[in-house]
Order: sequence, then structure tokens, then C-alpha cells
Amino acid sequence: MRKSGYMLFLGGLALFTLLIGYHGLADVAAALAVAGWGLVWVTLFHLVPLIMNTVAWRRLLRDGNCPSLGVMVWARWIGESVNGLLPAAQVGGYLAKARLIMHRGVPGPVSGASVVVELTVNVVTQIVFTLIGVGLLFYIGDREVVTAVLIGLGIMAMLVMGFCLAQRLGMFGGFVRVLTRFGSDRDWQSLVGGAVALDDAIRRIYSNRRSLIVAGLWRLCGWIIGAGEVWLALYFLGVPVSAKDALLLESLGQAVRAAAFLIPGAIGVQEGGFIVLGSLVGLGPEVSLALSLTKRVRELLLGIPGLIIWQAAEGRRLWPRKQKAHRKLVIK
Repeated sequence: MRKSGYMLFLGGLALFTLLIGYHGLADVAAALAVAGWGLVWVTLFHLVPLIMNTVAWRRLLRDGNCPSLGVMVWARWIGESVNGLLPAAQVGGYLAKARLIMHRGVPGPVSGASVVVELTVNVVTQIVFTLIGVGLLFYIGDREVVTAVLIGLGIMAMLVMGFCLAQRLGMFGGFVRVLTRFGSDRDWQSLVGGAVALDDAIRRIYSNRRSLIVAGLWRLCGWIIGAGEVWLALYFLGVPVSAKDALLLESLGQAVRAAAFLIPGAIGVQEGGFIVLGSLVGLGPEVSLALSLTKRVRELLLGIPGLIIWQAAEGRRLWPRKQKAHRKLVIK
């Protein structure tokens, strides 16, 4: 899996380099240079949807084990950093933030269940958000692109329905029970207990329909507000667009990125997608590439500190264990 991830990354990097070279590095750099310190404002603006998305996630933890909003914003920031900058197939960030809140007092099954359900809410609301972009695209009149996007959404919707059904049926417990057929030691049995507890926690979250709906509304608002990042980036790039065009670019751009989830950072694919989408609203390829690179800069400005803080936090937890193991070794 790791080898295939690196191969996909290299393929995306080759596409990225090809697009930059074909459309002119100097032109793209000149367009990006126009933004200047505006890149900092684009980065800071991203904190708004990040907080809104955290509120959606926190809404799923309404059973008294919920950490403070500040702690969960911190965990989500690190999760986004992992997903954006590491070859984790958009899954590693969910595991990282589940672990972070678990160490802040949330029981393991509850923290795991919250990110599983949050992932489902994210995908469902992204489908709705993409449909908003499809509606805007239909208004423009590009029927061929609309048809292709709708086919992709139909496939995604069926996969989500299957994933939801599997969660309700106890997918984790069932999976581990299949594994236990290859062995019957105590480690397997304890693993079954943990998986069943996770399934139960997932069902409890789904049983709270009110919290689920409120979380979905917050997440959808986070998607929509995220279009402000595109509007702000193009404003500082010297090519202002309407709110409608920014919404179209963000909704369909996020759909392109989601489709390329196996490629770390969707490198190359995101750039190609913005070139195609940008042409629909009158943007030149060099501006579209500069827009994509603006998003990359924002990911680096927020992601690199997030990864450093994550490693520091993990190091602080591991250090006492190493010291204790060392003392036992010395005593022996």
C-alpha cells in the first residue's frame, strides 16, 4: 500500500510538473506573486470553515465525554495537516484526531465512532455541496461536464449508502469475527470486544437524529463558507470573481480532489481540475494554476506547524514509557 501510494504521488507530481511547464512557470509565478501577503489572509480565512467543521464533529459527541472546542479544533487542525501533507489516503488524519481526543479523556470506542460517523457526514454533505456546483454549472450551460459529474456522484452515493448500511449492521465486529476464524487466542477475543464496542458507539451516535442533522448542517455550512477562500485568493491574485463563480470552483474543485483521494494531496489532479473549471468561468490556465498553488501554500502554512505539534505531542506521551522501560532494564 505504501509503495502504491508513492507511485501515485510520483505520477501526480509528474502531471503537476507537466502542467506548470506547459502553461509557463514564469506566467504562473507572476500571477502568484501578485497575491503577496494576501496568501496570509487566505490562510487565516481557512480557520473559519475549520472551526465550523469542528463544531459539526463536536456535535456528535454529546454524551458528556466531549472535550472543549479548543481541544477539538486543535485535533482537527492536526488531522487536516496529516491528510493534506502525508501519504495517508485521506484516512490517516481521522485516525490521528481520534487518538488525540482519546488521550484527552474520550473513551476509545466513542472517539473512533465519532470520526467514523463524521467521515460519513462529510461525504454526504459533500455530495450535497457538489450538487450545488452542478446546479450552477447547469445554469452556465455545460451539459457534458454536468453529466460526467452526476455519474460520479451517483457512484459515490451508492458507495456511501453501502457504507452506512454496513455501519448499522456492525461492520467492525463482523470483520473481526471473520478474522477470528483463523485463530482463537485471547488477543483475537479482546479485539472482537473492542470492535463490538465501536459498533455500539456508532449506533448510539446514529440514534441521536437531532445531533446528526445539526452536525450535517454545520458541515454543509463549512463547505459553503470554504468558497470564500477561493473568492479571497482570486481577489488577491487580481482576478476577482462573483460569489457564484467562487462557489462553483470550490464545490467542483473539492469533488475533483475527493475523487483523487489515493494520490497524496491530489497533486497534479487538483491543478488539472482547476484549469478545466477555471475555463468555465473565464479564468486563464496560469490564473487557475496560481489559484491551486495558493491553496497549496495555505496547506503548507497550516500543515507544517500542525505536523510538528503532532509529533511533539506524541513524543511527550512516548518519552515517559521509554524512560520507564529503561529503568526496568537497568534494575534487571
